[in-house]
Amino acid sequence: MPDKHQSSPAPVDLGSGPGGDEGEARPSLIHRAVAVLEHVAEAGGASARDIAETTGIPLPSVYRIAQELVQVGYLIHLREEKRFALGYKLHTLGARLHEDLGVPRELKQEIARLHTDTRMAAYLAIHRGADFVVVFVADSPACPRLEPMEFGFHETPHATAFGKLGLSEYSPEQRRSYLEPHQPHRLTPSTITDPAELESALAQIAADGIAWEHEEFQVGTTCAAVPIRADDGLLIGSVAVSAPVHWYAGQQRHVEHRLRATASRAGRIYRLGNRHA
Repeated sequence: MPDKHQSSPAPVDLGSGPGGDEGEARPSLIHRAVAVLEHVAEAGGASARDIAETTGIPLPSVYRIAQELVQVGYLIHLREEKRFALGYKLHTLGARLHEDLGVPRELKQEIARLHTDTRMAAYLAIHRGADFVVVFVADSPACPRLEPMEFGFHETPHATAFGKLGLSEYSPEQRRSYLEPHQPHRLTPSTITDPAELESALAQIAADGIAWEHEEFQVGTTCAAVPIRADDGLLIGSVAVSAPVHWYAGQQRHVEHRLRATASRAGRIYRLGNRHA
């Protein structure tokens, strides 16, 4: 993940609607409000002038947006310090998200055991259609996670084992519709971006019940993911491992067996939990 202390990103042109600030289209207002929140979060609090300089949003607009966010509880105004900070209402949203994506203790133990057994970084993701989000990672200094892979990671479905597993659940028409706005891009020389080649790879994943990713996300690393399913067969999650390519030599079948066994137990944990809820 990027260092939280690194320099802020360049200002983003979020535009304004016809007639200036008061006539902005709703999407522009939402984008600006999100930009304000994100900068305050990254900076640990910020003045209106700092927000304006970093985001490129005009200072009068920053004041107005910030005050509206204060009114609804998403920001607070620290008057003596002349800066804005995150509001307490965001904690409620975060708590609800963690509750929605809650990971039972038994399931965390399964992922930790997978990490220990394979000596690879192990992951749990929750799926909603082709979308996924990583909710738990078990790793160690000897076998660390892939750098961006921590709670909340959900990007580049075409280049990750998690994402390709989700995409393989869709029909070709659904995949085209889903990928059209996401436009697969190349992360490494091995990333699959050709539509026909990607379609063939996804069909193979659907047939095999396991998604392999060979240096498509990061050079030198191979990942594999298998599905966790509900009683009706719906994809609800996945378990995965990642490690340097050479670590798989002579044990690819063992890794696949451990993944499938862990996914089977994970599915049982989820199903029992839902019945008792």
